[in-house]
Amino acid sequence: MKNRLKTQIEQALRRCYDQGRLHSGEIPEIVLEVPAHADHGDFATNLAMLLARAEKKAPRKIAEELLLALGAGDGLWRQVEIAGPGFINFFLANRCWYGVLDDITRAGADFGRSQCGAGKKVQVEFVSANPTGPLHIGHGRGAATGDAVAALLAHTGYHVEREYYINDAGNQMQTLGLSLYLRYRELLGEAVEFPATCYQGDYIRELARIVVNQEGRRLLDLGEDDALRYFARFGGDRILAGIDEDLQAFGVRFDRWYSEQSLYDRGEVARGIELVRERQLAYEQEGALWFRTTAYGDDKDRVLVRSNGATTYFASDVAYHKEKLDRGYDMVIDVWGADHHGYVPRMKAALTGLGRSPEDLQVILVQLVNLLRGGRPVAMSTRSGEFVTLREVIDEVGRDACRFFFLMRRSDSQLDFDLELAKQQSNDNPVYYVQYAHARVCSINRAAVEQGLRVPELGEVDFDRLLLSDELALAKYLAQFPETLVAAAQSFAPHRVVFYLQELAAQFHSYYNRNRVISEDLETTRARLYLVNCVRIVLHNALRLLGVSAPEKM
Repeated sequence: MKNRLKTQIEQALRRCYDQGRLHSGEIPEIVLEVPAHADHGDFATNLAMLLARAEKKAPRKIAEELLLALGAGDGLWRQVEIAGPGFINFFLANRCWYGVLDDITRAGADFGRSQCGAGKKVQVEFVSANPTGPLHIGHGRGAATGDAVAALLAHTGYHVEREYYINDAGNQMQTLGLSLYLRYRELLGEAVEFPATCYQGDYIRELARIVVNQEGRRLLDLGEDDALRYFARFGGDRILAGIDEDLQAFGVRFDRWYSEQSLYDRGEVARGIELVRERQLAYEQEGALWFRTTAYGDDKDRVLVRSNGATTYFASDVAYHKEKLDRGYDMVIDVWGADHHGYVPRMKAALTGLGRSPEDLQVILVQLVNLLRGGRPVAMSTRSGEFVTLREVIDEVGRDACRFFFLMRRSDSQLDFDLELAKQQSNDNPVYYVQYAHARVCSINRAAVEQGLRVPELGEVDFDRLLLSDELALAKYLAQFPETLVAAAQSFAPHRVVFYLQELAAQFHSYYNRNRVISEDLETTRARLYLVNCVRIVLHNALRLLGVSAPEKM
């Protein structure tokens, strides 16, 4: 609707220039806003005020010329007025709003799809948890966010790939190997001292028990270095397989699993460090190699190679992000925990120093999740290893509720997740409330079939039968769906889709509770069936983008 209106306004402006009513020839970007008050119209533009300086005329005089050139607008609006210093307010015709219902019916599952991304190649890297333990609910929020952002970008015209970066190099893998090795020896009867720095969870003992069952005492004959390498590899592979299984249960699949260790094996980290040297972006101090990130906006320089010759995580991250962008992505998006916020400027600085725009890297920060049960906090102690895993939450409340709850708030704001609320089959449960709206329309359709009716097809409805203000409000809100998706995609904010769904469900339930869809009047019934099925299509499309099902019965 906005695009149609913008086209009409631009054509009117060009007619003003062609006819000599206006003279500057400027065609500024036409901005349409929804007024705060409904009595100011459906849309308003400040175009006349933008042209005032170039035209050397009062904005209201320019607005008057534009109104003359606009004419009747092919019936797009029923009224146009000039307000205040020169705003032009448009009151669209009802039949135009109801025309959106035909757009929805025509497009079906593709309604809301757009090409605003123009095929730009984007990579979304998310979860990327160390393969040293099962996923917890914080990882789940990052998984839901990354997957929904990727879906939104793909739906709005971007070419999207999902990637998981496996942190399989560094001290955490050595610690995993030692933890398993010690539990293995303990299970075989040795008295071992288990350091507090090792991984404490029961999953370590369970993995060690698998090794005992498979290998018996054979591995006790290995030298300690060989044993630690074996247990680190075995544990990492097993845990990563479990992570993949949990993510698939969560509805998340990746196009690529990328090993950090492979960066070292292929010499990418060494080449990255050499490139930094060649471009004179680094200096040595006290035996360590430092990246001059302060030259590109960071608050202090960062170490690439320590004085003992060991590379830092920063060095491999620089190599990884350079390699990602070298693959031809126009933009890479990382989903990180909020505790990594200080890491953002140094990564942007590094890429800037290597010749990329800092905007080529976008970072979505995900805040903590407060797990509740009936309003009471659930203890989640990672120190003892007795934390609540993502899989436990999925198994208790279901994938749909889990994903919906994770996406209900801005990713950078803390989230309260109440397990008991997520299981309720009531209007207090937000995912149930939205899904029930979809199921309710499906129930209406079944009732219609029982009475020998069917949902009308394109061109079979008389929109003049939709006389209620609730019906017009629904049509107007449905028309906002494509724009909502674009805004959510471009701001990496899937919570906007959740807000839209909750409002659409609320409007539909209110309409249903006050009015009979299937009535004695056949034509009114057909029109209302058409309307509520457009609601169903949009509910289904939005839920699908969030990775949530749209049930037909509840």
